[in-house]
Amino acid sequence: GASRLAPPLEAVTRQQVELNELFAGTSMLPLVVDGDSGGYTRQAACAARMGLGLPVHSGHVPAGSDEEAAIFAATELSIPAGAPTDATKWILIDQTCQVIFIGEGNERVVDVFPTSTGEPGFQTHNIRAFAFRFDPASDNDGWHDSASFPVEVDNPVNGNMYKPLYFDRGQAIHGANNVPTSPQSKGCARLRPANQDALIGWLGLGDVSGTVGRDRIAATVTVRGSYDLG
Repeated sequence: GASRLAPPLEAVTRQQVELNELFAGTSMLPLVVDGDSGGYTRQAACAARMGLGLPVHSGHVPAGSDEEAAIFAATELSIPAGAPTDATKWILIDQTCQVIFIGEGNERVVDVFPTSTGEPGFQTHNIRAFAFRFDPASDNDGWHDSASFPVEVDNPVNGNMYKPLYFDRGQAIHGANNVPTSPQSKGCARLRPANQDALIGWLGLGDVSGTVGRDRIAATVTVRGSYDLG
């Protein structure tokens, strides 16, 4: 289970260096090596657990633990348990860690993104589904305002969404300028706009000018986990 007690500063500093090495080449933010086991460090540690087959939780990494040793020894990330690897392209949204892994079949992890999912009362639904609609919002520099332009699959509380990729009714993966390490959206999974562009580019949708559907997107989305507010 999650450790509530932060490790000593020097231990966290070493953990941050190792986590930065493990996530180099991904879209996870490089950690500030400051010895503070704060939100970003715990988010990266949680994502490391996913990619190393360790029990997934959002707590601290205890100094000297088997978990810490596994993170220190790791040189690459594996496909996390629960990823829909029967799909050619898959997106795994993990609400415990507040991260998104994307990958291709059983072959490889393509990238890891920090996300912020739905806050209490507006939870992102734990489902497996096809991404069914992508709106490039080409007429507004990618920004789709669902409050001003409500359509059948939109919910006005979703707010202003950058290039939304819908997977469950009005719930979408979309770019946003504020992506905290805890669930603070109205049900969607937020990515930084540059990360949303990377996701859309990987799906081969970077040049799409109008709304496209499931067959053109060709990606399976799985949402799992729950965030421990404690």
